[in-house]
Amino acid sequence: MSAVSTRPGTPSAPAPARRDAEATKAAILRAARHLLARHAHADITLKDVAERAGVSAPLILKYFGNKDSLFARVMSFDTDAAALLDAPLDDLGRHMVRHVLESQRDRGADPLLRIVFAPLHGDHGDVLRANFRAHVVDALAARLTGPDPDLRAELAVAQLIGLGVMYGIARGPRLRDSAAADIGDIADRYGPAVQAQLTP
Repeated sequence: MSAVSTRPGTPSAPAPARRDAEATKAAILRAARHLLARHAHADITLKDVAERAGVSAPLILKYFGNKDSLFARVMSFDTDAAALLDAPLDDLGRHMVRHVLESQRDRGADPLLRIVFAPLHGDHGDVLRANFRAHVVDALAARLTGPDPDLRAELAVAQLIGLGVMYGIARGPRLRDSAAADIGDIADRYGPAVQAQLTP
């Protein structure tokens, strides 16, 4: 019987790839957002989130602590709002239109549409609305100059939500076909209407 030996310095079998913690957290948040947009908060279990994210429920607990902590993150708009508002004011309308459509097309998630489902979530809906106002509407209004910045911010955001509903929920076939072919064209057409509220 011959012994199998390895020489010093011979690499052993590669260790299993470690899951990228940030990518895993992002997948969990995406899954929770997807479910929150379709179901009442009380009806969503950590198992549901885990299955959609392709992870185990204990891993969710490791990263987020508990269901309430996870959904507190999901109900925050701060990260989405930062990306949505990340453009100079004179081009912000067009940028926001592109961002809404690209988010729907590329990630299947609209940064604003979670607010549409707030009535499903009871007291958690109040949290969602408060976060939306603070992170999106008030943050936009703070960038505006001239009269009625709060009203103009609400009107601009209303236009974006309407676009998101038509694209992601009503699934307007012409809008979706056009957006799939050229989101830039839709941004050129719709952006000025949003921009009219930002820089009247």
